[in-house]
Amino acid sequence: MGETSINFAKASSVALQDQQLRGNFRRAMDGLMSKRAVQFADTAEWNGVRTLGASVRLRALSKLPELLEKLEANCTRNGIQVHWASTTDEANAIVLSIMQRVNAKLVVKGKSMVSEEMHLNAFLEKRGIECLESDLGEYIVQLDEAMPSHIIMPAIHMNTKQIAHLFKQKIKEAEYTEDVAQLTDLARRVLRKKFATADVGISGVNMAVAETGTLCLVENEGNGRMSTTVPPVHIAVMGLEKVVEKLEDVPPVISLLTRSATAQPITTYVNMISSPRKEGEKDGPDEIHLVILDNGRSGIYADEELRNTLRCIRCGACMNHCPVYTKVGGHAYQAPYPGPIGSILMPQVEGLEKRGELPHACTMCNACVEICPVKIPIVEIMGRLRSEAVHPGDAVRGAGSHASKAEAMVWKGWSMTYASPLAYQFATALLAKLGNAAPASLPLLKEWTNVRAKPRFANRTLHALAREKGIPDV
Repeated sequence: MGETSINFAKASSVALQDQQLRGNFRRAMDGLMSKRAVQFADTAEWNGVRTLGASVRLRALSKLPELLEKLEANCTRNGIQVHWASTTDEANAIVLSIMQRVNAKLVVKGKSMVSEEMHLNAFLEKRGIECLESDLGEYIVQLDEAMPSHIIMPAIHMNTKQIAHLFKQKIKEAEYTEDVAQLTDLARRVLRKKFATADVGISGVNMAVAETGTLCLVENEGNGRMSTTVPPVHIAVMGLEKVVEKLEDVPPVISLLTRSATAQPITTYVNMISSPRKEGEKDGPDEIHLVILDNGRSGIYADEELRNTLRCIRCGACMNHCPVYTKVGGHAYQAPYPGPIGSILMPQVEGLEKRGELPHACTMCNACVEICPVKIPIVEIMGRLRSEAVHPGDAVRGAGSHASKAEAMVWKGWSMTYASPLAYQFATALLAKLGNAAPASLPLLKEWTNVRAKPRFANRTLHALAREKGIPDV
């Protein structure tokens, strides 16, 4: 394992000891799951719209290179300036160059997971540009100097009392209150002043429509609309997989997204951005820039099985129903994308050497697959990545970096034992006689007994019991 690898096991062990954190997540997840179930109470309707959503995403991915070119052409025709970035470093450099050209000193940001992937806030702040999150959850975690713990609800790991203490500590004019409405109003007053003076607004993109060159952005707080219309320059950042073919593809995906993410039939705001402000219009930016980020996605796209990772619409439903995520929370993953989708995306984006532990943060229970609104085979991809981590190859960056000679020898011995009836009978008889005497601290056994009870072997094998009943060996 490389020096830069992320220790999920250690981080999750710490999270499991935090009873406050576990309580916060349990209450939040129970509420989200029950509310979402109400939105999809009609099983036939759920299956129908889910199949439609999956087909929209699969069709877009099947034509991805063509659709990206079409998106660029139509955006350019509409007056949106398109920039391509192979890496997060390139994307950050593009954003910085735009800001330096307009002498920007203050940026307001709507919610954007790609900007988290870019670590854009830290990048800009190091260069003297103030970057303020305008989504309430993102604003809270920014004040707390933490990463988002959920892709939809960034501060879901905190309760009202914790947020009240944070506001009192970090906001100059704040008085301590646990009244949610007053806390929200306080944040709104702070942010509104910044909207009025910001030089640049940054947003994410939920979908980009190739047919019309339109950027679609859904949100509830109005901060997304403010970030994209009040500052004179709007920069949208998106992963290259977010394109859809036609405008008619937007409604079914939005329906799945909003109901799966926040249990709403539709969000308060649905922004369809197709051009900068035109002559005679009273609002909107003078410039719109679209930064399309690759960052390993082309490599994912090249593999027919792994390509399914790119279907994701970032609804967060897989997290809300994951027995691992709901116990340890998002920060244990130490990644922009936590939970099941993060456990398959991050190893492919950043490499298995660094993120090879994440595919093992899974019980293979299939809850994420059953709940995914676009039918991503997450568990199958999880198994594929586990295999890639121990077998050298070219499909995934860092393949083979977690290979273990000891583990390989154990599996070789297992396969030889199960291939030979005599070897199998000898091994099982030996375990029945001596297996329980093996200390729990044995090198490979301790990986199990660290967190589980030591298995107990039966005194007699199944074959021996069968013989006692007069059943002959076959």
